Amino acid sequence: MKHGGVFDPDAVNQQIEDEEAVTHDPAFWNDQERAQRVMATIKRLRGRLEPWKGLLQDLDDLETLNQMAMAEGDQTQESELVALVAKVEETYQRRKVLELLSDEADPFDAYLDIHAGAGGTEACDWASMLLRMYTRWAERRKFKVEVVDLLEAEGGVKSATLQISGEFAYGYLKAENGVHRLVRISPFDAAARRHTSFTSVSIHPVIDDTITVDIKDDDLRIDTYRAQGAGGQHVNKTDSAVRLTHLPTGIVVQCQNERSQHKNKATAMGILKSRLYEHYKLEQDKEMAKYTAGKKAIEWGSQIRSYVFQPYTMVKDHRNKHETGNVNAVMDGDIDDFMEEYLKFSWENKSFVPDGDDDL
Repeated sequence: MKHGGVFDPDAVNQQIEDEEAVTHDPAFWNDQERAQRVMATIKRLRGRLEPWKGLLQDLDDLETLNQMAMAEGDQTQESELVALVAKVEETYQRRKVLELLSDEADPFDAYLDIHAGAGGTEACDWASMLLRMYTRWAERRKFKVEVVDLLEAEGGVKSATLQISGEFAYGYLKAENGVHRLVRISPFDAAARRHTSFTSVSIHPVIDDTITVDIKDDDLRIDTYRAQGAGGQHVNKTDSAVRLTHLPTGIVVQCQNERSQHKNKATAMGILKSRLYEHYKLEQDKEMAKYTAGKKAIEWGSQIRSYVFQPYTMVKDHRNKHETGNVNAVMDGDIDDFMEEYLKFSWENKSFVPDGDDDL
């Protein structure tokens, strides 16, 4: 039985059998990295399959209990049956969403990058608002949030990098990849005019040992500099901040949250690996997109979502048209519906790339 065209237990069972067959090779454990990847894959596949088996068992138990109550004419069990139905329905809905998180990196933690667009103080304030929104979202899920890099500016934040750690953090947050548009009457404008600001959000998985990203020493340029401090006794007196440039791709990452240059370098290397993973994955997606007519590439200015505060209130996703009028709840981290709608939409439109041309 397939689950809504998404879950095929027979196919998952076959994948498990294929991976387990590899482990029977006497030389399997000679290559530790490969062995760990295979075992991690088996664990992930079993993690997908077992909950569905449990759900089917719950349904069987529910049906048996219902038949017994009907045969005995016992109406006292009605409330218990209703509660069990609600529990099974809740479990099903959760599994339905998680089944859409079946990509290789979906279970991983995530790096979240925020960069204010043009617009000075107004744009930096918008970036700080988004920073708070994602922090509140993570707190709602009891995820761990760590500030990896932060560049403050007048009125707010110029750029920030967070590491968000929790179950399927990357799988959910990848829905936020793109440009976010704010429309409001600016509190910084004495004339009370309506302003439009843009901020880009980039999501990358925190790569673990199950995914290999090869970085050659010759492809790296390493720069150190003095990290920003709060002043006084907190002024940095050593070049502890680290900036890494991957020469073949031009990708630049930096970290200054630790006092130790060694720790900052290790953190920056982890971020670089995650961005390279995303870079090469995107290149593959672009190659495949060449065979799909009418699709556009993601570019700066092609917003995925708009947040309107005046003259009316609305948050609208331009990819799947999902919207809400409760902008305050969204800014307080209530964005799960947008993420889940994106997951459903992207599954149904696997070759879709947002063009952002739709206006409110």
